[in-house]
Amino acid sequence: MDARFDLLGNELAIRFAKRFANAGTVITQSPLPRSTQELVSLRASQINGCGWCIDMHTKDAEAAGETAVRLHMVAAWRESTVFTDAERAALALAEEGTRLADAHHGVSDETWAQVREHYDDDQIAALVSLVALINAANRLAVIVHQRGGSYTPGMHAALAG
Repeated sequence: MDARFDLLGNELAIRFAKRFANAGTVITQSPLPRSTQELVSLRASQINGCGWCIDMHTKDAEAAGETAVRLHMVAAWRESTVFTDAERAALALAEEGTRLADAHHGVSDETWAQVREHYDDDQIAALVSLVALINAANRLAVIVHQRGGSYTPGMHAALAG
């Protein structure tokens, strides 16, 4: 299946993509650990079935030094031993924040308490913003059938420049 629309081949879409990328830069430059950012983005993208974003965040995480074992275990993070308690809290927030329609409560009080235990206010602001941003990115790519496989590490960062 080919992409339905080239989001980087349309002037209006390019202007939007640059602003979107700049919002991502705020998160990238935040005190939220980069590895956590990539793991959260990867998990939300897996849930949403976004091949483009799975490709991007797997490759960017790997380029930043993330291990293959941890990347392979993201889909089953609850059944693994390779994530810290802080990362587990972030992954739970990512799942609950992504699956809003699956549960009437959204993010549970238990998950929120775990996030508060492991992250300060700036990191939480970045984490909540990241979950919202990656879900928006997933929707953009899934709607137009942007397929994964051709991403090169750092490609997305070039848009913010």
